[in-house]
Amino acid sequence: MSTVLVTGGSGFVGIHVILQLLAAGHTVRTTVRRPERQTDVLAMLREGGAVSPESLSFFTADLVRDEGWGEAVAGCDYVLHVASPLSTSVPKDENEMIIPARDGTLRVLRAAREAGVRRVVITSSLGAIGYGHKPREKPFDETDWTNLEGADVQPYIKSKTLAERAAWDFVAREGGGLELSAVNPAAIFGPVLGPDFSGSIEIVKSLLDGAMPAVPRVYFGVVDVRDVADLHLRAMTAPEAKGERFIAVSGETMSILDIARVLRRELGPRARRVPRLQAPDWLVPGRKPDSAAARGRADARKGAAFHQRQGAVAARLAGAFQR
Repeated sequence: MSTVLVTGGSGFVGIHVILQLLAAGHTVRTTVRRPERQTDVLAMLREGGAVSPESLSFFTADLVRDEGWGEAVAGCDYVLHVASPLSTSVPKDENEMIIPARDGTLRVLRAAREAGVRRVVITSSLGAIGYGHKPREKPFDETDWTNLEGADVQPYIKSKTLAERAAWDFVAREGGGLELSAVNPAAIFGPVLGPDFSGSIEIVKSLLDGAMPAVPRVYFGVVDVRDVADLHLRAMTAPEAKGERFIAVSGETMSILDIARVLRRELGPRARRVPRLQAPDWLVPGRKPDSAAARGRADARKGAAFHQRQGAVAARLAGAFQR
């Protein structure tokens, strides 16, 4: 088996990646920004039923600093770069998200190149593919890129797009023999093993807490965090994955109201605070009454477009990814 570094091991996606790597028999390293987070990671591994947690070692490294990355990647065969700045609110200065994401990715890639790592898999986002475009019927696929000049492009979307762009440019110009793959997930849901979780899970938490009396009409693609982790492992070793991007989305698109209905159906009395109503479009900031219905249909078409591509991606890689 191989030695693999997972950046951001205390995060929602990172911990599931570590669990699957350990289960597959790999020797795993992970980075944390503060040494005290090691305790949190080990607690999450126990919660997730980790196999061979003694095969995990820790390194302290921060996306905004050079220190620690050389030591973390030394002797590694692969790097899964999952860490990225994330905020539940929109920052006043978009560079607070863009610079750590882009420059941090480049730090990891430089360290990986110098250490002779075979391949880096980066956790990008569907946000780097399908935003900033006018509504269209043609399915989005991995050849598409978000238009950063679009009206709906928020700082997080910009950070993921610019970071992934920078990664591909680096490997093309300075990568030497370093290989690169990217995983581009939709909204990520699934088992929460600790205090750190994604913005998607924050939606579920808000619904369960009754934080909103009615939900906005918003549609998006969804994917299970365990499938996202599995795709990272597959992209890490499959020869066909070299130089490729992979959209991670499953099933049909869902609205927030759809999610609310699932919570009430599955959780019963525990979901008593979950709203039952969808807010009128005129109450939602940024939605004009005369265009909201069209926008909702566009949101649904966009998600459906990604869903249509998923089958093609699976077919292309089915043979390579058998384990």
